[in-house]
Amino acid sequence: MRYRHATRGFTLIELLIVVAIIGMIAAILIPNLLDALQKSKQKRTVADMRDAGAAWFSWLTDQVSAAAAGSTQTFDFTELSNVITADELMSTLYVSSTMFYTREVPQTDGWGFDLEYAWSGDTLSAQVIGIRSLGRDGMEGPDPNPYSMGPFLATIYEEDIVWADGYFVQYPAGARTD
Repeated sequence: MRYRHATRGFTLIELLIVVAIIGMIAAILIPNLLDALQKSKQKRTVADMRDAGAAWFSWLTDQVSAAAAGSTQTFDFTELSNVITADELMSTLYVSSTMFYTREVPQTDGWGFDLEYAWSGDTLSAQVIGIRSLGRDGMEGPDPNPYSMGPFLATIYEEDIVWADGYFVQYPAGARTD
């Protein structure tokens, strides 16, 4: 008598349970992954602005002995009347291969929108230089000019990030507690 060895596979119920478990894990992980991607773009923008701003402020200090930063409670980006491109700023900050303040001036923020570079043209004015990212949506706001000094919740990616005269005027910090 020959015994038949039936090969046994997975049942439909077992496969549905596995698919359901994978679906639940994906439902938990995907929102966290998307938030982590946005946070990395935000952090890249802040780092690029800090580097370019420090180089620009060093140049300004060397050229005209700029005044101390942080003297006002608000900052109006529109008062910086001379808008310049990243390439124009680069030509100012990269004097020669042996004398430079930076090797690169970023053109775009983490979301791919152009960074805005502007300066007053008057080194004795209250607001001299500024760099602005319009955030994930690429639009000004929700609380545009004048910007109040201080942080905003790091999970609000539409907020503008503003660096001016040696410090961040508006920047991401903290997390929601609700």
